[in-house]
Amino acid sequence: MSASASFTDSASVSHGRKPRWYRSTFYNALILGICNFLAPGIWGAMNSLGAGGEASPSLVSAANALTFCLMVLSCFFSSALVKWIGIKAVLIIGTMGYAPYAAGLYTNNRFGTQWLVLVGAALCGLSAGLFWMAEAAIALAYPEPHNQGKFLGFWLTFRVCGQLIGGAVNLGLNAKAGEAGKVSYTVYIVFIVLQCLAPVAGLLLTSPKKVERTDRRKVKLDIQGSSLKELAATAKLFCSREFLLIVPLIAQAVYSEAVMFTYLSLWFSVRARALGSFLSAVIALTGGNILGWVLDRKQIPLKLRARGAFAFIMITQGAWWIWSTILTTRFDRTRPTYDWGDAGFGAAFTLFLILVLAFQLQYLYLYFVVGYLAKTQEEVVRLAALLRGTESAAQAVSYGLASLSSFAVVGGSAINFGLWGIALFPAWLVVKEIGGRLGDRREKRERAVQEEEKGDSPAEDSSIEKVAV
Repeated sequence: MSASASFTDSASVSHGRKPRWYRSTFYNALILGICNFLAPGIWGAMNSLGAGGEASPSLVSAANALTFCLMVLSCFFSSALVKWIGIKAVLIIGTMGYAPYAAGLYTNNRFGTQWLVLVGAALCGLSAGLFWMAEAAIALAYPEPHNQGKFLGFWLTFRVCGQLIGGAVNLGLNAKAGEAGKVSYTVYIVFIVLQCLAPVAGLLLTSPKKVERTDRRKVKLDIQGSSLKELAATAKLFCSREFLLIVPLIAQAVYSEAVMFTYLSLWFSVRARALGSFLSAVIALTGGNILGWVLDRKQIPLKLRARGAFAFIMITQGAWWIWSTILTTRFDRTRPTYDWGDAGFGAAFTLFLILVLAFQLQYLYLYFVVGYLAKTQEEVVRLAALLRGTESAAQAVSYGLASLSSFAVVGGSAINFGLWGIALFPAWLVVKEIGGRLGDRREKRERAVQEEEKGDSPAEDSSIEKVAV
C-alpha cells in the first residue's frame, strides 16, 4: 500500500466530497515532514556525524545545551503566541533559527571561530522551541484517528531523512578518511542552503480550518482567552497527575540523543561516523513506520496497543543500556578509534545503530501517549508545548554533561540506564489507563469539536461514529 493510500479510507469519503489533495492530511503530513527534514532533520544530520561533525565534542555539546535551555523557555510561551498569530505562522518562525547554527559550525570548522557557534545555538534555541511545539500540535491534531500512527511515522521519517542524507553526503566526501577528525566544511554549505528553504516549505502548510479530512471532521487549533490565562492553563496542565507521571518517560527517551552521538564521535573514524549516520537513519525510519502501523491497528484494542508497545520498548531499552554501559566502560580503558575494517568494530557499531532505532521508537510512542491525554483541542497545543519543553530540558542537561570530557565517556550511559529505571513505574500508571479509565480521549475531543462546528444532530453524530470506526 502506498503512503498516500494509507491515509485514505473509501468508506469515510463516501459521505461527501473526496478531500482535495492540497488540503488532505497526507499532503500536510508531507509538508510537515519536509519542514522537519529541512530544519531539525538537518540539525540531526549534523549531530549524527558525531558532535556536529567536529573533531572534539565539547564545544558542540555546550552549544547544544544552550540551545535546549532556551527551547524550554520558548516552548512554554509558544501556546500564548499561537493565540496571536496562529499555528502556521508559529511553525514558519520556528524554522528560521536553524541556519545560523549551521553557519556557526561552518565557520568553526573552516576558520576555528567559536563565538558564532554559541550565537547560532542561541538563535536556534529561541526559534526551535516554537517549531517543536507547532509541529507536535499539528501532528496530533491534523490526522484522522485511524491514521494517527501512520501520520506520526511518516512525519518522523523526514526527521531521520535529514540524518540519512547528511550521512550519505558526508560518506561520499570522506570515504577515505579512516581516522579520527572533523568532517569537510563543504558539508556545512549544503546544510545551510537546505535549512534556508525551511520557511518557504512552511508557507505550503494548510491552515487548520482549511484541512479536509476523510472523516469530514474539522481541525481546530485555536487558543481562546488572554495570554496570561493561557500561560496559567499551561502551567496547571504541567502540574497535572498524568503529565507529571510521564515526565521521567520523556526525559529518559530524549536524554539518549546526546549520549549516542557523543558515543559515535568519541570511538569512530570520520567515515565510520558517516556510515553510522546513514545506516542508522535507514533502520530508524523503517522501525518507526512499522510501529506507527501497529499503533493504528483497530483490530487490536487500544488498551492492548498501548500496553504492548510500552512493554516491548521499555524491556528492550533496558537491555541496550546494560550493553552500552559495559562497552563504554571497556572503551574508557582501551581508548579505541574504530574504522570499519578493525576488529571489534561490529559490536561497537551495532550498539549505535540500535540506540538510534530505540530513540525513534520511544519518540513516536511519546506522541501516541500524549495524544490520548489531551481532553480538548486547546490542551493538544498546551501538551505539545509541555512535551517539547520537557524534552528540551532533559536534552539541555544531557548535552551539558556530554560537554564534560570526564563525564562523556561512561557517565551518559549510566545516567540513561538510571532514568530508564525511574521511568518504568510512573509511566505504567498512565499507560495502563489508556483505553481503560481514560477511555479514548482523542475520539471524545474530536466529537466535541464536530458538535461545536456543526451544531451536531443525533443523526449526524451517528454517521460520524460509524466513520471513525
